Amino acid sequence: MAADSEVINQLSIGFEREPFRMFQSSDERRLDLGLGLGFLDSVERPLLPPPPCVEVLPSKVSESVKYTVEEVDLGSVKLLKGRVRTQDVFSLSNSDLVPGKYEGGLKLWEGSIDLVKTLESEVCTGNLSFEGKRVLELGCGHGLPGIFTCIKGASAVHFQDFNQEVLRCLTIPNVHTNLPEQFQPMRSNAASSEGGPEIRFFAGDWSEVNSILPLAQGDLPAGYDVILMAETVYSITALPNLYRLIKMCLSQPDGVVYMAGKKHYFGVGGGTRRFLSIVEKDGGMASSLVTDVADGSSNVREVWKLCCKSR
Repeated sequence: MAADSEVINQLSIGFEREPFRMFQSSDERRLDLGLGLGFLDSVERPLLPPPPCVEVLPSKVSESVKYTVEEVDLGSVKLLKGRVRTQDVFSLSNSDLVPGKYEGGLKLWEGSIDLVKTLESEVCTGNLSFEGKRVLELGCGHGLPGIFTCIKGASAVHFQDFNQEVLRCLTIPNVHTNLPEQFQPMRSNAASSEGGPEIRFFAGDWSEVNSILPLAQGDLPAGYDVILMAETVYSITALPNLYRLIKMCLSQPDGVVYMAGKKHYFGVGGGTRRFLSIVEKDGGMASSLVTDVADGSSNVREVWKLCCKSR
């Protein structure tokens, strides 16, 4: 579980080619995303073009990267997580974070653990059920929240990450490690073998990945019943595209979003409250705080629930 000091170390690293920058200066913020929302029209220009959007089949799991397994302490929930070296996957040191190339998906961030614990509590109290639900986990990395929903009866679980390497080397192996054999996705196609959930994996940037997500194609009854995301709101540059993607993907009027993250990410400008300010200004969704965590290991972490105001 990463601490804030680790994040700060990642954001202070420089490279010989050009200095590390999470976002550009105010003089460079001139990219119009055409969202039709005036408060999102002026944002920072991405440093690198995004990788192509692709579906990653379960058969494409990496066989060349060493993958080891350890148990994660989630209270009453028992899950396993893999460990791989960033050096082996991306030829980067283990503390590197390169916008446009690698967005930290190989690390298990605190928000993912907070999210699984919150989902378990929501299920136990009757506030949430995954039975028969279609679930999308954005910025999945290890994919533990999505894996939890597989165990709890979801009918479809789609995992999305910026990097297909993260999916091949970590997410897919984690799914295979945690799920019983009859629930695992078959190597030859996306469906599970014996009546388990449809499990699929998609790589791409939030500005484009809607083009390949099956339930974000605009045909009714499109949309995911539940969208999950943990530690996705750290970069101020990514927030407009993230919010736009959520609006494209969420089933209406009953879909819900669970978002876990830090209240503020110092030094990079993002955070749960910055994202919620975008939600509030748009006016289409309501938000409610489910839980917060102030355990001294980092700044305050939160889990929020979002839903359409027409509910």
